[in-house]
Amino acid sequence: MSTLYHVLGAKQFDRQLLDRLFDSAKEMEQVAVRGGIQRYPNKIMSTLFFEASTRTRFSFESAMHRLGGRVIGTENASQFSSAIKGETLEDMIRIISGYSDLIVMRHTDIGAAKRAAAVSGVPVINAGDGSGEHPTQALLDLYTIQKEFGGIDGLHIAMIGDLTYGRTVHSLSYLLANYRDVRISFISPDNVQIPSYVKQYLDEKKVAYEETSDLESLAGSADVFYQTRIQKERFPSVEEYSKAEGKYIIDRKLVDTMKRNALILHPLPRAGEIHTEVDDDPRAAYFRQAQNGLYIRMALIEKCFGDQDQ
Repeated sequence: MSTLYHVLGAKQFDRQLLDRLFDSAKEMEQVAVRGGIQRYPNKIMSTLFFEASTRTRFSFESAMHRLGGRVIGTENASQFSSAIKGETLEDMIRIISGYSDLIVMRHTDIGAAKRAAAVSGVPVINAGDGSGEHPTQALLDLYTIQKEFGGIDGLHIAMIGDLTYGRTVHSLSYLLANYRDVRISFISPDNVQIPSYVKQYLDEKKVAYEETSDLESLAGSADVFYQTRIQKERFPSVEEYSKAEGKYIIDRKLVDTMKRNALILHPLPRAGEIHTEVDDDPRAAYFRQAQNGLYIRMALIEKCFGDQDQ
């Protein structure tokens, strides 16, 4: 499978498709270095964001421009679209798909991307649906791991922080199930543990994982530390947020106990859970990770358009 249509969730990617996507992303790095290519001069991408975004929206828009296409959209669709007038998501997508060739959407509701795809006349890419999934973020995370290590099989991945509402963690867990002998350690406060449906999927795929609250005990053994923000905006109350906030911090002291070739990732934005004193350590890869988002999203756009060059 060399092309995609909709990109809705991480489970739709198998090992073969991931390999092809990563090969394409590597080529896109060179395209971006050269300033881009006029591959889709007659294509229009709509970016429809109901939640705030910086990296995802900018990298998708930059990706489309680098491929020679054009972009229309809104960064606050809940206020600056007819949603504020009561228009349904389905009606909105039907209209927007008539104006553009690709829709990139972030929404507050789990499953919104699937609802959009069901009525859209053009490809839909899920740029995050509430606390559900964020497949394109997970793809760039996985691409970063492969670039940094040269492969993914056999790695020990520690996922840290908000694992209940952390959609990037859910998607990355699903993608890791495509690789051999991967081990995942889920490290979180008691009130934001990894959801049972993610664990069920890993059990079905026979992926080894553990749940723990002890980050320090794993600092010297894990290969990848995937730190996440405690997402205050998703908690049902301030009290619940306060139970989880500030529990796990990656600082210089902790980094000094890590493997020399360990990798520190974060989907960003960060809010104090990685100290800035760590930024100059070569193991801190989160800014390189964010840059890789441009190349992965260029590759995804190409896959969604398939062989349509005009």
